[in-house]
Amino acid sequence: MFYRKLFVLLGLLASMYTYTFAQSIQFDQQSRVFRIDSVGVTYAFGVNEENELQTLYWGGRLGSNDHLGPAQANQGHASFDLPSGSTRQEFEGWGAGLFYEPTLKITFPDGNRDLVLHYIDHHIEGNTLNVHLKDISRDVLVDLKYQIDPETGILGRSAVITNKTKEPLLIEQAAAATWSLPQSTDYWLYYLTGRWAGEMNVQHEAIRPGTRLIESRRGSTGHQNNPWFAIERGNSGDQDTGDVWFGALGWSGSWRITVEQDSLRQIRITGGYNPFDFGYQLAPNEQLETPVFYGGYSHNGIGGASRLLHRFEISKVLPQAPKPRPRPVLYNSWEATEFNVTEQGQEELAEKAAKIGVERFVMDDGWFGQRKDDHAGLGDWYVNKEKFPVGLKPLIDKVHSLGMDFGLWVEPEMVNPDSDLYRKHPDWVLNFDGRPRTEGRNQLVLNLARQDVRDYVYGFLDKLLSENDIAFLKWDYNRNWSEPGWPAVAPDEQKKVYVKFIENLYSILKKLREKHPKVEIESCSGGGGRVDLGILRYTDEVWPSDNTDPFDRLSIQDGFTYAYTPGVMMAWVTESPGGANHSPRSIEYRFLSSMQGSLGIGSNLNHWSDADFASARHLVSEYKEIRETVQHGALYRLISPANGSEQSATESVAADGSQAVVFGFLHSSQFGYPYPRLLLRGLNKDAQYKLHWITEKPGGKRPETASGAYWMGHGVDLDLDGDFQATAFRLDKER
Repeated sequence: MFYRKLFVLLGLLASMYTYTFAQSIQFDQQSRVFRIDSVGVTYAFGVNEENELQTLYWGGRLGSNDHLGPAQANQGHASFDLPSGSTRQEFEGWGAGLFYEPTLKITFPDGNRDLVLHYIDHHIEGNTLNVHLKDISRDVLVDLKYQIDPETGILGRSAVITNKTKEPLLIEQAAAATWSLPQSTDYWLYYLTGRWAGEMNVQHEAIRPGTRLIESRRGSTGHQNNPWFAIERGNSGDQDTGDVWFGALGWSGSWRITVEQDSLRQIRITGGYNPFDFGYQLAPNEQLETPVFYGGYSHNGIGGASRLLHRFEISKVLPQAPKPRPRPVLYNSWEATEFNVTEQGQEELAEKAAKIGVERFVMDDGWFGQRKDDHAGLGDWYVNKEKFPVGLKPLIDKVHSLGMDFGLWVEPEMVNPDSDLYRKHPDWVLNFDGRPRTEGRNQLVLNLARQDVRDYVYGFLDKLLSENDIAFLKWDYNRNWSEPGWPAVAPDEQKKVYVKFIENLYSILKKLREKHPKVEIESCSGGGGRVDLGILRYTDEVWPSDNTDPFDRLSIQDGFTYAYTPGVMMAWVTESPGGANHSPRSIEYRFLSSMQGSLGIGSNLNHWSDADFASARHLVSEYKEIRETVQHGALYRLISPANGSEQSATESVAADGSQAVVFGFLHSSQFGYPYPRLLLRGLNKDAQYKLHWITEKPGGKRPETASGAYWMGHGVDLDLDGDFQATAFRLDKER
């Protein structure tokens, strides 16, 4: 018995040692090399002979006895390529002849713009490393923070810039970090582009000498680009094989990521605040903290990179991390009523929604102020007495009596010129004195950087939530910035608006969540205009696109999941004909498209037939059996809808391996060719899985139970033919 206990204790100690090493941060005093290890990943950098921080390695996990360094600065290729540019530095000031993208650029009061940062010291605590840098002659300090996630190997990097001089200085460019890859000619870049109603298009291109800018100058994240990248070594064409480095910026304002191949074919990725129109006046003893730039590595291709990022978002980023609850099935009233909301009309819709198994009823725009269309009312956040004579309570009580919680649409950062708020405070909007105020959707942007505006927005939201039993806010943001002026402060302080606005947005969301912890929030910005790892720290879900066409959504959702977990991806079933293309689609096709994310219904239920309600009840019931797997499982893209593919298929595998869910879609049959056989992934080859069809069981013989090896090796035939067809099934692991 003694020896048995001893062996158990030794085993526990060994496992503890292994786990500690798996997430260790070490500094070798002799070589002056920092090494950060986690599951499957090693990141290393050192202090070279010039006291610069020099990147040494980022990639697959190295052996514990493998040594890196010491760091040695590159002496340059010629007099035209100085060491400052050819040495891969962790955080570069613009100085000493640097010709590539700097991480930090400063202008001092005397006109000097040279900044050279050297290592001073560091501090290690748990999974966090802080490294302190200082300019070679001036009291400008930079504290670099590295925080490793032991479960995914994703590393978060950021910087705090402190002015310890006696005069203010101007920060003209401030990034969070520069990621570096060794020289090569076979790197391929993934990034996401789009527009309103056409978001999240995956771009894939070879990296060539020069610079690729991915950015938003819009004041918010933007539809045009998303702050995510991935770089693949080679071009395997297989989603789940190959080396991929990836990153995402946690910032919801104007941002920029620069992907640069230098003259020595080294790859640098620098990301942070967008330097366009940027100028942050930093007073003595004042600090500026950058956003976090996250980076990770996968040996399992772009699919593996996505799955790591999904796990990280679920366990470390989302407000309910590490175990966010599954998103409830939601109904939103917008398509049924638009602005014409009434107490009776909303109650009638709630009754219909409850019949199909909806768990959350959301009343959209039109409930407040003098809001009859989009020309008036924004900013006046009181309940419209004509529509709701005694307030929202009767409707909320009705929704609760039907077994659903209640949600509400708001757009806190905007104001209509036709509103009591604007008439009282015309100075509260972003503007330049004496210049036109450009409207978008008949509205202007409140200057949330102002403390009085910030207090007003927090105040009315807190009052709304305190006086009503509201479980959910759909937080909308329906235009980008114009005239980003702040006349109330000194001219040399006005460009701080790019930072202060977003910081105050985050502070409002954080404070609301602390005071009203049961309230959940969706980030919506005309679709995917504000989706990033900054806003996701404070919101539970996001709205990927205003385009709800179920076929278009296959591509939008595919691109979305390269960077973001399906668990936050709201996907609505809407009218048919409808969507951006006004095309008819079956209710089953519409539901299956939306069931790949967080399911919502936005159709006008007053138009549904009895058959529609019956189909919806069945599919909602089926969705509740698979949503944990779909929202929080491991996603495999079996067939991509990109590049005009006639087919599309996804597979999600539960985190505990107990279930797999497969969706298959066909645009159109051609020449009588059969639908490609699906070879599943991510299953336990020795386990037995039972097949259950979510949709009607197709003809032909298929085993009801088979091994994981069978489903992955032999595969499944879906037998889809015709136009706009879809099917789905699940596999349940037998115990």
